[in-house]
Amino acid sequence: MNIIVLTKVVPDIERVKFDAARGVVDRSSAPQEINPFDLNAIEEAVRLKERHGGRITAISMGPSDVEQTLKDTIARGVDEAILLTDKKFAGSDTLATSYALSQAIKSTGDFDIVICGEKTVDGDTGQVGGEVSEWLGISYLPYTSKLDYEDGKFKARVELEDIIYEVEASPPLLVSVTKDINTPRLPGFREKLNARKTQVKKMDAEGIEADEGRLGFNGSPTWVYKIEVPEEGQRDCKIYKDPESGLKEIMIMLESRDLI
Repeated sequence: MNIIVLTKVVPDIERVKFDAARGVVDRSSAPQEINPFDLNAIEEAVRLKERHGGRITAISMGPSDVEQTLKDTIARGVDEAILLTDKKFAGSDTLATSYALSQAIKSTGDFDIVICGEKTVDGDTGQVGGEVSEWLGISYLPYTSKLDYEDGKFKARVELEDIIYEVEASPPLLVSVTKDINTPRLPGFREKLNARKTQVKKMDAEGIEADEGRLGFNGSPTWVYKIEVPEEGQRDCKIYKDPESGLKEIMIMLESRDLI
């Protein structure tokens, strides 16, 4: 089985700062890591490989300095990591990003399944997976919480809000997985050491035979207009020594807001 995993290197979202003036995330303000949702995608790819055999290729797009972080995918069981890095990719929105990723996938040859996380913590759009499937012209199963392969078909549980679908689909297809699908294992010291010795394959726009008009700013019809970080509100707290008077005031407050 030939498995492709889409990954992204993101800043630690709990420590990152936002450049409100430019409308972008200040990626230099926090350490880099593999997008947490993509760890579930990697783990599911590894489980498929363990059950059915095959090879896993991780594909990511970003600046060249994410190469070392991308080696974490190797430590977690990926066979080969590919980094799309080129100034022509700069300023890509989800449409331009998905186009570049789809071109890279095509360059790897035949594949059975593409797996990605449901979204990234730095963008939170959840759009790239579906858009990649459109560029590739293959089926797309979003929000997948269970995945297996049997009798030449993938079987998946797709959860859309309060509706659960049990789906069968023939390869090739693209699946975006939720965090409920598994618990990613931690790589051991030996795996980390071996991963450090591997080389991440780098590809530019020419290497994936991309139409440069669909890349970067030129291929991005959307952009961030403004970023606002809301201030944390302070809650008012009142302590009532007399329960009866406190209850009356609470009832008055609830009635004034049409809550009762």
